[in-house]
Amino acid sequence: MFKACILDIDGTLLDSVESIAYVANYVLESYGLPTQPVEDYKYFAGDGAYELMKRALRAAGDTELKYFEEGAKKYRDYFVRDPLYHVKAFDGMTETLKELKNRGIALGVCSNKPHPASVGAIEGIYGKECFAVIQGQEDGVPRKPSPEIAWLVADKCGAKPEECMYVGDTNTDMQTGKAAGMYTIGVTWGFRDRAELEANHADIIIERPEQLLDIQEGVK
Repeated sequence: MFKACILDIDGTLLDSVESIAYVANYVLESYGLPTQPVEDYKYFAGDGAYELMKRALRAAGDTELKYFEEGAKKYRDYFVRDPLYHVKAFDGMTETLKELKNRGIALGVCSNKPHPASVGAIEGIYGKECFAVIQGQEDGVPRKPSPEIAWLVADKCGAKPEECMYVGDTNTDMQTGKAAGMYTIGVTWGFRDRAELEANHADIIIERPEQLLDIQEGVK
């Protein structure tokens, strides 16, 4: 029986690829580097802000990453100031989360997005009362695919790993959920495709947020 639902942010809870691309391309332009297509950021994202900027810089021609340290700071600082630029909830997600809460399911966020931006984005879209726990990337907390961040969120939700649904859209999410011993749910509305989710052993793959309600009820 599930007691908690732990979800990734970008590509799972929030449709944010345009936001990510806008900010990273702003950083690239500040160094005179060519901007990258929005679609490419679906693959640059997923492993934290530092890895995203490394991938974007390399794609833009900075193969030696000479702009990385300053560029990564610019990226993180921008999102702290404005984490909601061109960000929206995926269709059906708000209603699904509300119903899960009504059923007594604790909701948690587990993300490689920098922690201040994670809190700002989630609370800005879903409010301050929706989630019991919001955990983004910060010092002292290993980033996904380490299971430790997922365990931390589960513990704060008052649930054991086997009592958690872990929901995400990338290989990193599936690896995290599996390593943590959680029921791992891949979603197809995010940044990556079904093949990647299958290759990383998702327990189940869904196409709409409201399918989480059936899984919670035991109807798969």
